[in-house]
Amino acid sequence: MVLGLLAVFAAIFYKINANNTNVSADNVAATIAIGPRAQVMSVTNMDGKLVVLVKEGSTQAIVYIDPVTGRKIARTDFVAR
Repeated sequence: MVLGLLAVFAAIFYKINANNTNVSADNVAATIAIGPRAQVMSVTNMDGKLVVLVKEGSTQAIVYIDPVTGRKIARTDFVAR
C-alpha cells in the first residue's frame, strides 16, 4: 500500500514539473502584430502560449499568442466597473 501511494505521488510530482511545451528557437515567429499604438508591458509563457500584457493608451489587455505562428488566439480587455 505504501508503494502504491509513493507511485501516485511520484506521478503527480512528475506531471507538475514536466515541461510539455517543446517550442525551440527555430520555431518561434519572427514578428508578432500587436497594434500600432500598443506597448508590451510583460510577456510570459503559459501552457505553450505567449501571454502578453499590452497597454494601448489608457487601456490594458492580455493577449494570448501562438508562439510558432505569431497569431493572436484571444484577447482579454481590462475595464473599470
